[in-house]
Order: sequence, then C-alpha cells, then structure tokens
Amino acid sequence: MRIKRPTLVITFHTTTQAMAAEAFCLAQGLPGRLIPVPREITAGCGLAWAAPPEGREVLIPALEGEGLQWAAEQVITI
Repeated sequence: MRIKRPTLVITFHTTTQAMAAEAFCLAQGLPGRLIPVPREITAGCGLAWAAPPEGREVLIPALEGEGLQWAAEQVITI
C-alpha cells in the first residue's frame, strides 16, 4: 500500500505548458515529476507537476524566471 503524503501540485492551462515545464524542470534538475491531475483538483489540461512541498521555494521562482505559466499551485495529500 502506498503511503499518502503532502505534495505540491502545479497545474497548467495547456498540455504544451505542462510539457515545457517538464522539459525545463528536468533540464535544471528541479524536484518533481509530471503526473495526471489528481481527482481532488479540477483544472487545466489534465497534467500537473508534482513535487515535495518544500520544493516550492525553488520551483516557483525558477518557473517565473523562465517565463513559464501555470494555472494554479496547491499542496494536497496524494
């Protein structure tokens, strides 16, 4: 059985934005991975970036600095 834990989930308006964010985060070695948007959230294109909550301090400034856009960010238990 998988243990549920708090996770930062960043959703995107479009698949293109999600894929660009994934490419950027992987290239920069930023924490997280691309996942389907959890059922608890109804937003965007169906893809989201999931990372540990403490990763927010690094992720959000990096995404902003790269000019990438996202729909919302939220910490949920998944």
